[in-house]
Amino acid sequence: MFIPKRYGQYKEEKCPFCGDRAIARNRQGLNVCTKHKEEVLPDIKCACGSYLELKTGKYGPYFNCINCGNINLAKGLEMKEFKFNTPQKVTVSPKEEKDQLVADSGKYKDFDYGVE
Repeated sequence: MFIPKRYGQYKEEKCPFCGDRAIARNRQGLNVCTKHKEEVLPDIKCACGSYLELKTGKYGPYFNCINCGNINLAKGLEMKEFKFNTPQKVTVSPKEEKDQLVADSGKYKDFDYGVE
């Protein structure tokens, strides 16, 4: 359930490793929980193929790609999940195509559209 932020309330940061409440910072400057204080975020590849560099700015941490530019932290972490979760091969059986009879009168009733 999403509870909207009200005036005077602070933003609650979440740990990127486990999703718990983040109350500490690691060596990279990320807000993490106390369990993952010594953890370091691995190198993440961008969608274009180059590596993302983790930076910390005025508004918090973000990723920088040489080709794409600045990327939001959440979007960068989604790319990490995309890289690690390899899709399983799915076998698709070919569907049998049925001959369909389409009757279309179209705009002109006496014109032969070539459809029986």
